[in-house]
Amino acid sequence: MPVTHALAVRNFRRYLLGQLVSNIGTWMQRAAQDLLVLHTTGDSGSAVGIVTALQFLPQTLLGLTGGVLADRYPKRRTLLLTQTAMAAQSLLLGLLTVTGAVTPLSVYALAFALGAATAVDGPARNAYICELVSRERTASAVGLNAAQFNVARSVGPALAGLAVAAFGTGPVFLLNAASYLAVLYGLITIRTDAPDVPDRPRPGPTRAREALRHIATTPELLLPISLIAFVGTFGLNFQVTISLVAITVFHTGAATFGCLSAAYALGSLLGAIYWAHHGKPPTARRLTSTTIGFGALEVAQGLMPGYGSFMALLFLTGCAAVTVTTTANALIQLHADPRLRGRVLSVYFLVLLGGTPLGAPLVGLVADTLGARCSLILGGFVSLVTALVLSLSFASRSRRRVRAAEPTPATSSPFASAQPKRGHRPDL
Repeated sequence: MPVTHALAVRNFRRYLLGQLVSNIGTWMQRAAQDLLVLHTTGDSGSAVGIVTALQFLPQTLLGLTGGVLADRYPKRRTLLLTQTAMAAQSLLLGLLTVTGAVTPLSVYALAFALGAATAVDGPARNAYICELVSRERTASAVGLNAAQFNVARSVGPALAGLAVAAFGTGPVFLLNAASYLAVLYGLITIRTDAPDVPDRPRPGPTRAREALRHIATTPELLLPISLIAFVGTFGLNFQVTISLVAITVFHTGAATFGCLSAAYALGSLLGAIYWAHHGKPPTARRLTSTTIGFGALEVAQGLMPGYGSFMALLFLTGCAAVTVTTTANALIQLHADPRLRGRVLSVYFLVLLGGTPLGAPLVGLVADTLGARCSLILGGFVSLVTALVLSLSFASRSRRRVRAAEPTPATSSPFASAQPKRGHRPDL
């Protein structure tokens, strides 16, 4: 294994495996939660949009606060608290469902509680990886961490669909509660005295506006955050659209939902594995070009007439989606100031997940009014157009910066200032 590969570090391996198990359980719960809401509300797409919005609303309200806390307090201690809180939420939802006491109102309240814990957990969880590995292993750690997040986001709903079809939604919630034991064990057993643990950045002032200023003046941060703001709000709502397509378009149930989610998961898994081991660093050009491809695939997916063609494009869309989010995440972690990394990441998750309270109800409303296919077309079109506009805009800004940095003809020569003026004799 190359010396720069993060998997060679014991602490990082334990952290990554625990996060993967826990994140798969979390996304299983989110998918099962949507199916539970559809069952209890008579297949209402608007209800699915509301519960999804409530789950991601705390990201909008508390996202920047989570970044401030990540830069101010030890990240491992913060993660132990947030992961325990999320496990308790899952356990309560599972018990309510299994006993038949669950109601739409209780699902809404617990979804909001999970979102609140996630808003604090996200920045610390992602920024912590740079405290687990040395600098030369950071690029590998960033790629692998982004890959496991996107794999979990894809694999979780697929497993949830199959598990709900076999056992119902309640056991899925209980299984997610148990999955948090993996990440808690990984955090507890991390050795802080290991020789490969880098020095932590010295904490300084932890005001959110410092991160906003850093983003605004760093194009390598501004481009991915601006792009993900639109893609996350309108394009990455598959937790809503896949369930709606399975039930309202193909008139099937949880099993078909699981198969469609599995196709999306497989594409995401292959894309994540490829980029995690890709040798070249992430670039802005890769980000914009893959986002354009993702948007085009999502539009085409909404136009597919049959189940087979829809599933085939869903596979390709999953591969494109994980490439977009992995590249954006890696660009941000690699170019963020270490002292501000937690707050910069909180802004990233604010736009990636915090836009869902706006996008999910809109997608649900479009699905109820015009059909589930139109919600896919809308998300893909917005993603594609945004990538084109931002690509042209940032390319134009780059050209202007290059021209401004070029020396003028009068000063292009280092000896220009030493040339005598016409009519004057140089001193001898």
